[in-house]
Amino acid sequence: MTGGPTRHGPDDGPGDDGFATGRPVGGGAGQDGGRGDRRRQEGEGPEDHGQEDHAQDSHTQDSHGQDSDGQDGAARRTILSGLRWTSLRFRLVVVFGVVALTAAVSASGIAYWLNREAVLTRTQDSTLSDFRQEMQNRAAELPLRPQQGELQSTAELMAADGPGYSVLLIGERAQGKPIVGASDPDTFTLDDVPASLRKAVNEEQKVTSGNKYPYHLFWQRTERGGTPYLVGGTRIINGGPTGYLYKSLEPERADLNSLAWSLGIATALALVGSALLAQAAATTVLKPVQRLGEAARRLGEGKLDTRLRVSGTDELADLSRTFNKAAESLQKKVADMSAREESSRRFVADMSHELRTPLTALTAVTEVLEEEADNLDPMIAPAVTLVVSETRRLNVLVENLMEVTRFDAGTARLVLDDVDVADQVTACIDARAWLDAVELDAERGIMARLDPRRLDVILANLIGNALKHGGSPVRVVVGLESDALVIEVRDHGPGIPEDVLPHVFDRFYKASASRPRSEGSGLGLSIAMENAHIHGGDITAANVPEGGAMFVLRLPRDGSEPAEQDRDQESGEEGDAP
Repeated sequence: MTGGPTRHGPDDGPGDDGFATGRPVGGGAGQDGGRGDRRRQEGEGPEDHGQEDHAQDSHTQDSHGQDSDGQDGAARRTILSGLRWTSLRFRLVVVFGVVALTAAVSASGIAYWLNREAVLTRTQDSTLSDFRQEMQNRAAELPLRPQQGELQSTAELMAADGPGYSVLLIGERAQGKPIVGASDPDTFTLDDVPASLRKAVNEEQKVTSGNKYPYHLFWQRTERGGTPYLVGGTRIINGGPTGYLYKSLEPERADLNSLAWSLGIATALALVGSALLAQAAATTVLKPVQRLGEAARRLGEGKLDTRLRVSGTDELADLSRTFNKAAESLQKKVADMSAREESSRRFVADMSHELRTPLTALTAVTEVLEEEADNLDPMIAPAVTLVVSETRRLNVLVENLMEVTRFDAGTARLVLDDVDVADQVTACIDARAWLDAVELDAERGIMARLDPRRLDVILANLIGNALKHGGSPVRVVVGLESDALVIEVRDHGPGIPEDVLPHVFDRFYKASASRPRSEGSGLGLSIAMENAHIHGGDITAANVPEGGAMFVLRLPRDGSEPAEQDRDQESGEEGDAP
């Protein structure tokens, strides 16, 4: 705010224009003519500039609404916190969008604020300067006791010459008898002037070295009916009327609204551009990652010759090189292990095959010795019996080894047939003379398409293991669950130790290390499990709370489907082979 014009007197110098330093409406003045506090309520208006040799102390009060950027930011953070980040692409787009939105909103807010201050400052400076000049040229020339008509005509002349504002002049025709002259009484009356502004204009200030004039020009922004206005006022020093101006700021607000819309559109375009840029960046970054994921899946499927094409020197290229090195090392190790496993399998198969010829001869000899055991010397008979027993055990071991090598080589095949499960279980028990030791609960008529020989091997191993290591009686129950055949083999022995349960189907596993030698080969349950798997079934082992152990065999009633799947898989592997 700038100082108001003075009424020229005889003591005024020819070059003295009587301008005084402004003071803030409703606030304290700056010390020693310094710059006043520029803060205001809700909005801030720039100070009106005085002459260069006077300090500026003006302070404004703006009735415009508060900026809602803080509330918008809080709402945006709430929405983002509720989103579920499900993919890297989505996260990249969101991060790019947030950064772009923050930058665009910040830039737009700063641009809007600077333009707003520039527009309002230019308007109010021009208006206040013209009003000050009109007060100096016209109002100061009125007599000390003007008539109402003089005030009226002067106010109309000042408004006509001014840049679109209304004028109100207040004088005294006698002591304590004010008169009012308005350029447009229907638009601007004394009630439109804020009380704080009237008080500041009429308050006589002490003249000091830092304050040369008792009255000053004050202004304030206000609002009426939703339209912003600039209200200013001053009075003539050494006697004279008090003048007020009233100017609408609606054109400036319309310009600022247009600017706000333009900045909003620019922000939206920046957000869309950032989303497109994020999409492009995500595509650039994620394509190598997707190729790496696909290669890792192929590697997990056993295609160890999978490699990535490497181009560039960035971090993703280094990651691809590392993957290729790891895949190459894994392929080499798997190839070495496969070669050793194949060598071991071939050794076992060759050894078993080579043992069959001498074992056949030994078996024939032991059969002859067994037939003549009653005629042998009593000192020799125990040795002959031991040879016969061990030869039979060796024969079983060789046959089991041959079966294991067929499973490992993948050459085991099913010979399927429609069988009555109850008849098959009965035949297995009867062939081994276990009818007196086994309780069978099986209804006739339960049909299944299975390999009878392999089912017999499974049952023989499970029932024989129960009779040998469990306790009598052994109970066998045959039933159905959905489309699955279920055979339960339960004994009434001490059960299986908990630490042994996970290993009962391992090859050559012995429950007691102190008794490594037994009548079994240690392969029976393992072979039973392999025969169940080739049917598409499974065997589980558990202890029964009432005592004893239970083995449960589950097989599909139609074993042809797993067999066809195995053949299709083998055909696919042969097709993939180089």
